[in-house]
Amino acid sequence: MAEATPRSGPLSWSDIPWDLAGLVLRLLPAHADRARFAAVCPLWRAAARQLPLPPPLPLLAFPDGTFYSLPYGKPFRFPGFGCTGYRGAACGSWLVFPRDDGCFLVDPFTRATVTLPALSRIRLNPPNAAVKCGEEDEVGTARIGQTWMDMKFSDKLALINKLVVCSPNLVAALFASSYVKCGGATSQILVCQPGASSWSVRAYDQCKRFQDMAFYQGKLYVLAYDENLHVVNVSQDPSTGDPQVTRVRQVIWGDPDPLLEAWWPDDTTGVKKLYLVESCGTLLMVNRKVCCRISNNMIVAEQNKFEVFKADIQHSRWVNVTTLGDDQMLFLGRQCSRAVSASQYGMLSDQIFFMDDEMENTAQCFFDEESTSVGVYDMRTGEVSSPLPMVWKHEVLLATWLFP
Repeated sequence: MAEATPRSGPLSWSDIPWDLAGLVLRLLPAHADRARFAAVCPLWRAAARQLPLPPPLPLLAFPDGTFYSLPYGKPFRFPGFGCTGYRGAACGSWLVFPRDDGCFLVDPFTRATVTLPALSRIRLNPPNAAVKCGEEDEVGTARIGQTWMDMKFSDKLALINKLVVCSPNLVAALFASSYVKCGGATSQILVCQPGASSWSVRAYDQCKRFQDMAFYQGKLYVLAYDENLHVVNVSQDPSTGDPQVTRVRQVIWGDPDPLLEAWWPDDTTGVKKLYLVESCGTLLMVNRKVCCRISNNMIVAEQNKFEVFKADIQHSRWVNVTTLGDDQMLFLGRQCSRAVSASQYGMLSDQIFFMDDEMENTAQCFFDEESTSVGVYDMRTGEVSSPLPMVWKHEVLLATWLFP
């Protein structure tokens, strides 16, 4: 550095040379550290956005407005913006805030906001659809052939299980009902255009146990609990110009027997969680199997196992893979999943970051509050570790990954 010019009083953060500030920013992988640096160095706040910086590591977001920054697990809050009350993440940096007057997407990094229709505003396809109640099963606890028309009269409707921003003109969501007699875990696909007055749904399509959804190579795909993969065809409503689902077509047939009993010892049972995520131009299905032990009439979740498959849509099959390839690691969440480059963070590839639990199985599974945290599965060794020194209570189930 050039010799400093004598001056009276202490130096301020604004006196940091451009090249030195740029070096500091490049060495801060966590968004929280970059935000703190920008807060005490206002001159570099705008400049930092223009520097060729590697993307910061994902954040772990909670509905109370707390964010955890990898890799240190230090909590922080966005200054001047609470971020409280969200109900999930959508496509990386967007948080979902469903309210009576509308559904809002907010990017806490840029403060950008996108307005979506209220969850109660649904446009039926066909418009004159009427209720056609399905038949109850032998014990009267579920409906056979349940459709949206069966779900719409549930007083516990309008839960967003997943929301994906496909393009500036298309948003897709999996809406579900928590009403047990209406199928519980089943959901339906709804689409809308940002700023529109209503969502669109196919009224008579059978609801399915959709687990995840992804926008891949210009098409929307949904994954069901039986590992069947479906492609969703979307067109424009000729009367309004808004998007509408015209067809849901199965392209891969999965496991015909989704039961898990054969996978675990006699004194345990299993829970299957499926995730759909794109990695380097390939659509992956991650099958996470949670081994559960019966203790005092409760199901206690313990060991995790993972299998990864790539979609061979041309041959209608899943192909097992033992590596993510191309320097990739995965961050899995029920609300948002993404593949990222490992080497740019100085981390190892073929690692899968996951949360102990999100949203579902809250009544059936119980976790040890002393060990609830983020886990990492190493595909090379098959081992699971907990590298982050943070713990949260089991009651907080809506944690999600957020990608700056």
